[in-house]
Amino acid sequence: MKTNTTKLLASATLAMAFTASAVTAQTAEPTAAAEMAIDETVVVGNTLYTDQVNALKTPTPIIDVPQSLSITTADEISVRGFNSIGDIVDYTPGVNVSQGEGHRDAVVFRGVRSTADFFVDGVRDDVQYYRPLYNVDQVEILRGPNALLFGRGGAGGVLNRVTKKGVIGEDFNGYQLSIDTFGATEAQIDSNVAINEDTAFRINAYYNTFKNHRDFSDGEGYGVNPTVKFQLSDKTTLDVSYEYINYDRSIDRGIPTGTDGKPVDALNNIVFGDPDLNKSEFEAHTLRAMLQHEFSDTLKGVFTASYTNYDKLYQNFYAADYDEATPDEVTLDGYLDTTKRENLVFSGNLVSEFQTGDLEHTLLFGAEFSNSSSKNDRYNPEFNDGSGGTTDKKSFNISQRNISGVGFNAGGLNAGPFTDLNDDTETDITVYSIYVQDEIELSEALTLVLGARFDSFDIEVTDNEAGGTDGSQKDEEFTPRAGIVYKPQENISVYASYSQTFVPQSGEQFANLGDEGLDPDEFTNLEIGVKWDFAKGYSLTAAAFNIDQDIVQDDGSGGSETLSNEITGFEAQFNGQITDQWSLTAGYSYLDGETDSGDRPRELPENMLSVWNHYQVTEKLGFGLGAVYQDDSKIKDSATSPELPSFFRVDAAAYYQVSENLRLQVNIENLLDKEYYPSSHSTHQATVGAPLNATFSLSGRF
Repeated sequence: MKTNTTKLLASATLAMAFTASAVTAQTAEPTAAAEMAIDETVVVGNTLYTDQVNALKTPTPIIDVPQSLSITTADEISVRGFNSIGDIVDYTPGVNVSQGEGHRDAVVFRGVRSTADFFVDGVRDDVQYYRPLYNVDQVEILRGPNALLFGRGGAGGVLNRVTKKGVIGEDFNGYQLSIDTFGATEAQIDSNVAINEDTAFRINAYYNTFKNHRDFSDGEGYGVNPTVKFQLSDKTTLDVSYEYINYDRSIDRGIPTGTDGKPVDALNNIVFGDPDLNKSEFEAHTLRAMLQHEFSDTLKGVFTASYTNYDKLYQNFYAADYDEATPDEVTLDGYLDTTKRENLVFSGNLVSEFQTGDLEHTLLFGAEFSNSSSKNDRYNPEFNDGSGGTTDKKSFNISQRNISGVGFNAGGLNAGPFTDLNDDTETDITVYSIYVQDEIELSEALTLVLGARFDSFDIEVTDNEAGGTDGSQKDEEFTPRAGIVYKPQENISVYASYSQTFVPQSGEQFANLGDEGLDPDEFTNLEIGVKWDFAKGYSLTAAAFNIDQDIVQDDGSGGSETLSNEITGFEAQFNGQITDQWSLTAGYSYLDGETDSGDRPRELPENMLSVWNHYQVTEKLGFGLGAVYQDDSKIKDSATSPELPSFFRVDAAAYYQVSENLRLQVNIENLLDKEYYPSSHSTHQATVGAPLNATFSLSGRF
C-alpha cells in the first residue's frame, strides 16, 4: 500500500510540475481573484468568506489556498434545484453521501465518514440533523484535515455554510415556490430592508412538506432567520441574527442485502419500519453575533459569539437481519434516541499584514472558547416473544406487513414500544484553543504558509444508567500545518501542504467517554496540487493526497494499540465558459485505501465523476444537463462486506425567465429512471434511490 501511495504522489507531482512549466510560457488574462482588492471586495464563488472574512479566516483567493476545496453559491443551489446537503455533495469530487440512519446529514470526506464536521459561518454545528439551505449564500467544502482553523475532527474535510446577512442601502424581496412529482412542497422568502443608511434588516424563512418515493414518507418543517447588520462606523460592522428550525419527518433505513452481498431488488418497494414510530423531531434556537473592526489599514479583527439550543428525537425500526433462504422473513430492531444540547462558542481572530525586510506577512492569530453540555438517552423496544416475555428484536412476516394499515406494528409490538433503557448520559465539554498562522510571501512567485494550533479538550461524563457514576478525561493536542505555493504567473499555482487533526476517544458526538485514558485518534494529510485559470472563464484544479489514520483502541489487557488505516486519492475539477451560451463544470476523484487488516475501507468508491452543462438558448430560455457516476463501494470494513453497486444517474433542468421578476423552472432527477442505491448505514440498510422525478418551481423578486 505504501508503495502504491508513493507512486501515486510521485506521478501526480511530475504531472503537475510539467503542467506548471508548460503554461509558464503562455499568457492569459489575470483572473478576478488576482485582480480583486482584498480589503474592499468580496468575490462570491471565488473567495472563501464569511461576509468580508472567509472560512479560512483570511480573505484568500482560491488560487492561493494550498488545499483542495469546492464552493457552491446560492445562485447555483437555486438554478440546479439543490434542496439538501446531499444534493451538493453528489456533484463534489472526493466526497460522497452516507445514509446517516435516515435522520441526519452524513458526509464521507475522502473516505472518512462524519456527522459532526459541519460549520455555520465558521462556527461548529455538530448536532445530527438535516440542514436546510434556505438562508445560505454559499456552501464551502474543504478537503483534508483542517484542525488549525476548525479544531478537533475534520479528519477528511469540513463543510461550512455561509449565511445570508443584511445588505445596507438596498430594499428587495425574493421568493421561491416549488412542488415535486412525489407531492413534496416548499416555499422560501428572502426580504431585505434598509432601515437607514447604517442599518439593514434581512429575514429568510421557509416552510416545506416532506414526501418521496417511499411508502409512509411524510412530514413538514419550517425555519426563520432574521438578521440585522449595523454599520457602526466606516471601520466597524456588527451582524446579529437569530435562527429557529423545527421539523418532524419520517425515517427510512432502507432495505436488506442478499446472499450475493447486494441490495435485494425485490424488496425495493418495502419500508422496513413502522409508519407511526419511524420519525425524527428536531428543534433548534440559535443566536449569532459577529463584530468586524478595522484597527488600521494593516490590522483587522473579527469576533464572534454563538449560542445554540438543540432538542432532537429520533425513533425507528429497521431491518437488522435477513436471509434469502427464508425470503418472507425479516428481523427488525429499533430504538428511541433523544439529544438535548447547548453549545456556546466565543472566538476572535486578528489578521495583520506587515513586512520584515523583503518578506511580506499575513499573520493570523486566533483564540476560541467553547462549552457544550448534552443529555442523551436511548431506549430499546420490547417485542412480545410469544411466551410471555419480551425481546428487543423480532422476526416478522413480510407479506403480512400491511395488516390493519399499521406496518410491522401488526406483528405484536407492545403499546409502549420503547421502555427498555439502554443508555442515559450527561456530558459537559470545555475547549480552549489558540492558533497562529503566517502566510509569508518570500517573493512574488513563492508563498510559505506555517501554522500551529493548541487545543485543551476537557470532557466530563455522568452515566445515569450506572447509578450516576462519573468519568472525565482531558486531552491537550498540538496540531501543525505547513504549505507552500509557487505561482510561475498570476493565473497558476502549484502547492504542497501538510496538516494534522485529532478526534478524542469520546468520538464526534460525545455521548459517552469512550476508552478512558487512551490518546485521541490522529490523522495526517499530505497533499500536492495545481490550480490553473488558463483562460478567461476557464479554471482547472487537481490534487493528489494521502491521509494516514492512527486509530487508538484498548488492547484488551489494560494497554492500548494503534491501528493504521490509509487513504490515497486524486481529485480534479474543471469550470469553463465554453461559449457565450454554454458553461460546463465537472469533477472527478479516484480513491484508494487500506485498513489495518488489509481490507478496503467502507464507503470508498474508487471512481466518482460528476458533470453539469448549462446552455442558454435565448436570453430567456436555458437548459441544464448533468450526470453523476459512482463506483461500487463496501458497506462495512471487512473482506466479506456486502456492497453497494455502482450507479450512473442523469439529471436535467429547463429555465424560462418570464420577466425580470419571475423565472419558471423544472429540475428532473434520474432522467433515465435507473434503479440504484446511493448510500447505506449497515449491512441490511441500503438506501433506495429515487426513480425519475421532477420538481417544478417559480422564483423571482418583487
